[in-house]
Amino acid sequence: MRKPELIVFDLDFTLWDCDGTWCDCLSPPFRRQNERVLDRASRQVRLYDDVTSILDHCDNHSIPMAIASRTEQPAWARELVGLLAINHRFAFAEIYPSSKLKHFASLSAASGLNHEGMIFFDDEMRNINEVSTLGVTSIHVPNGMTADLFHTTLRAFENSGHASRHQD
Repeated sequence: MRKPELIVFDLDFTLWDCDGTWCDCLSPPFRRQNERVLDRASRQVRLYDDVTSILDHCDNHSIPMAIASRTEQPAWARELVGLLAINHRFAFAEIYPSSKLKHFASLSAASGLNHEGMIFFDDEMRNINEVSTLGVTSIHVPNGMTADLFHTTLRAFENSGHASRHQD
């Protein structure tokens, strides 16, 4: 059985929902109000329901995690990661407007890992198609991260060293 060497997540519509839009379409300042993270217009940014248990699983099994997010407002995305209290979970974060190919080149260089040992989750097929050309196991997330999608992918990777590139 082969464990992934790095699991990489996109942010918008993969780990979190920003009230139906992308984080760079929100209106700062952001604030934490009780357990909620809101922007100036009171739009809520929330992790999908299964995300915390997915991140816990990776931590409990010593699987390093990273973020690869193409956003026009990287400072906002980083602030939201902090307000959601998940920043400590990620060994690497590539958050800036650029091709996901650049994100993965940087992740490989920073981690010293080959692309073949990585799993990538993203909601956009163009990113899945692009990153899969590197040899990264790239999984389409059509409706936010779910425990079922995560564990199915992990089992397939552990059993064969890769998983279907376009799971729904």
